[in-house]
Amino acid sequence: MCGIVGAVSSNNDLIETYHAISHRGPDDEGIFTDKYLQLGHRRLSILDLSSNGHQPMLSEDERYVIIFNGEIYNHLSIREELTDKYSFRSTSDTETILYGYIEFGKALFNRLNGIFALAIYDKQTQDLIIVRDQFGIKPLYYYFNKEVLFFSSEVKALSKLSDFDKSIDHEAILNYIQFLWSPGEKTPFKHVKKLLPGHYIEVNVRNLSTFSITKYYELTFDGSYSTKSEEELIDELDEKLLKAVERQLLSDVPVGFFLSGGLDSSAIVAMARRLYPERKLQCYTVDTGSGGKNFEGFADDLPYAVKVARFLNADLQIVNAKLDIVKDFDKMIYHLDEPQADAAPLNVLNICRKAREDGYVVLLGGTAGDDIFSGYRRHQALYYENYFHLLPQVVKLSLARLVTPLNTKRPLTRRIRKLIQDIAQPELVRYSNFFSWLPTHILHNLVADKHKQYLSNYSPINQLIESLKNIPLETNNLNKMLYWDLKYFLADHNLNYTDKMSMAVGVEVRVPFLDKELVEFSTKIPPALKLKGTTTKYLLRKVMERYLPKEIIYRPKAGFGAPVRQWIVNDLGELIDDYLSYESIEKRGLFDYEAVQQLLVDNKKGYIDASYPIWALLAIESWMRQFVD
Repeated sequence: MCGIVGAVSSNNDLIETYHAISHRGPDDEGIFTDKYLQLGHRRLSILDLSSNGHQPMLSEDERYVIIFNGEIYNHLSIREELTDKYSFRSTSDTETILYGYIEFGKALFNRLNGIFALAIYDKQTQDLIIVRDQFGIKPLYYYFNKEVLFFSSEVKALSKLSDFDKSIDHEAILNYIQFLWSPGEKTPFKHVKKLLPGHYIEVNVRNLSTFSITKYYELTFDGSYSTKSEEELIDELDEKLLKAVERQLLSDVPVGFFLSGGLDSSAIVAMARRLYPERKLQCYTVDTGSGGKNFEGFADDLPYAVKVARFLNADLQIVNAKLDIVKDFDKMIYHLDEPQADAAPLNVLNICRKAREDGYVVLLGGTAGDDIFSGYRRHQALYYENYFHLLPQVVKLSLARLVTPLNTKRPLTRRIRKLIQDIAQPELVRYSNFFSWLPTHILHNLVADKHKQYLSNYSPINQLIESLKNIPLETNNLNKMLYWDLKYFLADHNLNYTDKMSMAVGVEVRVPFLDKELVEFSTKIPPALKLKGTTTKYLLRKVMERYLPKEIIYRPKAGFGAPVRQWIVNDLGELIDDYLSYESIEKRGLFDYEAVQQLLVDNKKGYIDASYPIWALLAIESWMRQFVD
């Protein structure tokens, strides 16, 4: 796990960009320089802690150079195929990738089971290839025009470049308000893009007109499902979970665990305990200070985390999560690189900081359990859709009008309104709006007059709907929604903030639920065994009945966040008065001041649930001040 930077340019050098990501690699550093290319690497040592794992790494004949961020969990099995042909100097997965590429070419990428962003350069042909893992677990950004190509693990490194074009992508800005994250390749900088998961860039460094992007992997939603019995699938999922956790425990440094007390993180720890009955399992959780009370409709996690730790004989370190959000807000946005609107990143940061202090450089977490097995309330909403679609359109329109006045201050009425407000819309619009936080007409109303014409036809949800063309054979609505979860919500939100906040303090976070074999297995589970009635993650729950108490398996769902709605209404007045003041909004020129003020009023009165979009507006202004001003 590391940080990488690269430049195809004769005018820039990497020194300043290289230092901007020093937090990602406290253990080692290196730069490779050729006539047209520079490659920089900051190392967080996980496998082969010796100098043999130093990067940039050259092949034995010095023809090929690699920089690599990530971990390859199946690298030893790939290495077995190579040992007769190549002489290995280290036990690192970096060297396995290097010789694997020399041997198998681009076919290697789809064989890698792990988390990775990497670049390999052929000094003889002067061809460069830049690759991101299948699910977007590791971030990779690039800045390209006809004269230069730069890439990095973080936007902040690219923004340090001389002559950097800071033009804003206004469509991306709307994405952050509607979704709280930006799906796909867009970032707030018009000329900085995310390399999409499962894609690679190819370019000859002497001729940038050869620049191209190719997709090498697509999620395996194809409408075909396993015909095995429920009991057989339970056994198979059990086996694949065990293998995934076993693979991801590969490390030459201490490994710990996130343990929220929810099903997913508890499942990972339970599997580790099954694999290693006598090993010490060090777990970390947060105390939100709620004293066991629910907040914003979510159950308190802490009592469940304590129960799981006792049941599995695991050590549990409880990290105080009382946040000084005014003090920490800008710091959080700086580390995120993007104006994402969520408080959960601060919990990740605090846990990882404590783990690092305790000597745990690697943590395993339960991220993605909801996204591959169906664990969100938006998935449960599909159960009711089975009945809604039977209603005449006139009844749907009446129901939508009926719920519009419902006050959003109470969780129950907020959820009823969310479920029914779009009932008369076309099916895919309805489903994609489960990811939205503002109706499109209110979103467009926030836009400053000078941008309204340009953005009037832009709707963020269209990207989600259009993306379904990638899986034309998948007809099941739950799987379509899970495709969006995996493709966008995970890659562009959860995985992004988890990587950035953990790497800010030099910790690697692994996600066993995104083991490649496990994800591909999940797409073949019959949808009725993912969501059974309103029971989410049905098959996973059945597996975990073998390992955990039912009070953990069937407990109420909790969020890994903070009371954002309470903060916006009661606690962040000073920040709002500054960041959303008339002077700030007029100076920025992105939004209409009166529309923003009306949004604040309507949210406070409960006419609309807009606390998270308001958080997004604050995040955008913070990002602008730090990355643009």
